[in-house]
Amino acid sequence: MGQSSEFSLDLRLEKQSLFVCKLELCELRMINDQNYPWFILVPRLNNVREIYELSEFSRGVLEREIFCISKALAGHFNAFKTNIAALGNLVAQLHIHIIIRYETDKSWPEPVWGKFPAAPYSRAQVQERVETVRKLINS
Repeated sequence: MGQSSEFSLDLRLEKQSLFVCKLELCELRMINDQNYPWFILVPRLNNVREIYELSEFSRGVLEREIFCISKALAGHFNAFKTNIAALGNLVAQLHIHIIIRYETDKSWPEPVWGKFPAAPYSRAQVQERVETVRKLINS
């Protein structure tokens, strides 16, 4: 399984998230919900549902991207806890959630899924956050 220039993102992920940037393996996207700093890494490979389906090389790249992105986001957003999860019950396409959590967030200490309706970012907020995260990971 190799990277494809014809990578296809699941429509649900596309609707719920905003493009931030391309990394070596993954596309970094931001969930469109102001309630939490919430990002996903989506390997740009088609027909992959599980981490174990990745080649050894791709697994290593994915691990480095998860580490680097989660560390940068946790530091920048002053996380109390950083939740990292690969759940695919509703969206089978492999994607890894990186969710910054605080003891003061709306859902604490419960999971974020389905607890409250998403609060979409304004266009200006999206632009500012995306630019900030791009600078953060490129520094």
